[in-house]
Amino acid sequence: MKSITLIRHGKSSWKYDVIDRERPLQKRGVDDAKLVANEFVRLKGCVGKIYSSPARRALNTCEIFTELLKISKNEISINEELYDFDGRNVIDFIKKLPNTIDDVMIFGHNHAFTSISNIFGDVLIDNLPTSGLVRLNFEINTWTDLNKGTTEFVIIPKELRK
Repeated sequence: MKSITLIRHGKSSWKYDVIDRERPLQKRGVDDAKLVANEFVRLKGCVGKIYSSPARRALNTCEIFTELLKISKNEISINEELYDFDGRNVIDFIKKLPNTIDDVMIFGHNHAFTSISNIFGDVLIDNLPTSGLVRLNFEINTWTDLNKGTTEFVIIPKELRK
């Protein structure tokens, strides 16, 4: 069995005059990422390999999760293919993962993550919001066999805010 946890980066700030890759998280993005990370820890508590888009907002979201999961930032693998908005590069990336890895957590972007969640999961998601998380499971032994799986859970920050 293989599992993928997709996390869309937290709400980013447009306040600074920087290129897209360098946009930081705004306070709500940080707060929502912490809410979702804490809920993930409660539901699952552990992950396998962690990958992130090189975009600042995705990497900062990833760092919030690794801190709460008590995982060293050195365990984060940054991959250029994950700076993708339509999903094709992310799917290609997943299909090329080593088969020795059974569980991955990927931090990236929309529309890619909503699309991938709907292609491979069994729960329709209109839009994965910022800091949203989707956990997908697959009855496969090799990543190249990636096909329709099941959606284990979806965590939406709005549903956690009090």
